[in-house]
Amino acid sequence: MMGVWTLFTGIAAFPLTPTTEAGIDERAFTGLVTRMVAAGVDSVGALGSTGSYAYLSPAERQQVARLAVEAAGSTPVIVGIGALRTREVRRYAEDAQRAGAAAVLLAPMSYQALTPEEVYGLYETVTAELSVPLCVYDNPGTTHFAFTDDLYARIARLPGVRSIKIPGVPVDPVAAAERVRALRSRLPAEIALGVSGDPFAATGLAAGCDLWYSVLAGVLPVPCIALTRAAQSGDTATAAALSGRLEPLWSVFRSHGSLRTVAAIAESLGLVSTPNLPAPVRGLPADAREAVAAALATLHDLA
Repeated sequence: MMGVWTLFTGIAAFPLTPTTEAGIDERAFTGLVTRMVAAGVDSVGALGSTGSYAYLSPAERQQVARLAVEAAGSTPVIVGIGALRTREVRRYAEDAQRAGAAAVLLAPMSYQALTPEEVYGLYETVTAELSVPLCVYDNPGTTHFAFTDDLYARIARLPGVRSIKIPGVPVDPVAAAERVRALRSRLPAEIALGVSGDPFAATGLAAGCDLWYSVLAGVLPVPCIALTRAAQSGDTATAAALSGRLEPLWSVFRSHGSLRTVAAIAESLGLVSTPNLPAPVRGLPADAREAVAAALATLHDLA
């Protein structure tokens, strides 16, 4: 097993899973993964929310995990294993490990609202059987479950838990740094903190997060890697400037969500066909597509 600090650092890029009612577009998915790996991402995050894991059948999820590992080559792949029932999570964890995943990513999915004890019990059960590291996936926008710092601290002490994907940081850099310091004080030293919510990336990395779990890097890896490397080297001004250039896309993210936005970017760049999202999910409306196209025109040197 590779060192967890090698795995949970830098930038983890999350590709779309281009799909229609006929199934997964293997060629397009493989193309997305090979493109981000060639650009130099540190890891690939398959079957995250951007990968539409919740909409896919068990066979499709096995297919995507296998394709991701094959296409990534020596770049480590983190595979999402979230599901409504614990027995299914355990199954997906086993499938991910058999496919060659370097780590797994687990969000507490629910239909009936989960209690903190139920969420803790989920992670306790799953980590007891894992042979690869686990990242706690905190994504309240999709799961509608809000972790507390107390729950982070309890779960972080379970065997194999090595990273927590937090949902953004405060916009103010001082407040962001304080947030990261306060959270680190509650966690074991081996836990890597990853910032998500792409518009928060530059601030989160400058505040001390170890890595960026990036949606945009799945379709525009070059500027995302540049932002990450600048932040890693302590050049927060360059990281902030790069994030500023991406603001037109961040604006669409905030209005329409990241999944539909990156799907539109991938379509505009010719990386996927249309449709590519699992019905009933649809792509962006026409005005938002125009905003995406206009934003990409200003980023031609970074695409």
